[in-house]
Formats: sequence, C-alpha cells, structure tokens
Amino acid sequence: MATTRMTQTQLVRHLAEKVEVNNKVARALLDQLALAAIAEVKKNGVFVLPGIGRLVRVDRKARMGRNPATGQAIKIAAKKVVKFRVAKSAKDAIVPPKKAK
Repeated sequence: MATTRMTQTQLVRHLAEKVEVNNKVARALLDQLALAAIAEVKKNGVFVLPGIGRLVRVDRKARMGRNPATGQAIKIAAKKVVKFRVAKSAKDAIVPPKKAK
C-alpha cells in the first residue's frame, strides 16, 4: 500500500483554497502557528490545538538502562521531551471506537 503524505506546499495550497486567501497568507499563517506552538510549549509546557490535540513538554526522570551491545548497565540522565497527545474527537473520527456487545 504505497500512499503519499501531504507535503507542506500541498497543505498551504489546501488552506489557501478553503479559506479563500492567497498562498503567501496561508504559508504565513502556518509559520506563525508553528512559532506560537513552540513559544507556548517553552513558556507553559503545553499548546492546545482544539479538535486535534496538544503538544506537551514532559520531564523524564533519570533511570538505569542497558547497553544492547554489551549488556552493561548504564545511567540515563533526566531530560525534557515533547509529546503530542491526540484529542479524543480526532482519534474517534480517524479510528471509530468499537461498539460494545
């Protein structure tokens, strides 16, 4: 099953067509949305895109791991990571929940 994903240019064109603006305005909107999301996650740790999901900064604790090549135990330092949590409405629209019997 060889499917192609939507490119940034295709997304810009789609937005421009649906909102009835030119491609330059649609690209600027997309760029500003990305910048706002990054700034908000840096500042508050979460950015919500209503109906789609949220970007969340998560603090991972330090832990012990294992080197797969040697099997030796190693210490993995604590770090911050960014995760995307899909909204329930988006998840249900993409993959409908199974009906209970």
